[in-house]
Amino acid sequence: MLGPTERLAAEVAEVVRDEVREVRAQLLRVARPTGVGLALLATAGGCLVLGAGAASATALRLLETFLPRRLATAGLTGGYLVAAVVLGRAGLTQLRAAGGGSAWLADEMQDAVSATASRAVPAGAAAVRDELDRWGSGRQEPPR
Repeated sequence: MLGPTERLAAEVAEVVRDEVREVRAQLLRVARPTGVGLALLATAGGCLVLGAGAASATALRLLETFLPRRLATAGLTGGYLVAAVVLGRAGLTQLRAAGGGSAWLADEMQDAVSATASRAVPAGAAAVRDELDRWGSGRQEPPR
């Protein structure tokens, strides 16, 4: 036979177990739809990327109807880069305006982008120079 203290401890332990079971059941009820919702959002994001790619290909084909292929590609790429810079600067401005950790994040992102650009821009310029040199030397015809 259990004493009063042991009986109280057993009853408290049973109440705690019941509460833990109930909390676990509630979490599972919430987590399942959340997981499905997140999966649907991720799939929607993938479809958005595919749609943007298709729109970009369509825009490129349209530009190629009246511009040489390389010029159309360069123009579309330049447009995307300009849009990225404008939108990126606007986003960084918003983060800085929010202050605190957001401002720190904006500074870190700008430093990372600046470091990458300082390596990528000279490499891209060198590739363009090499291509122009090949055209100038007559080794390759400019594209139409």
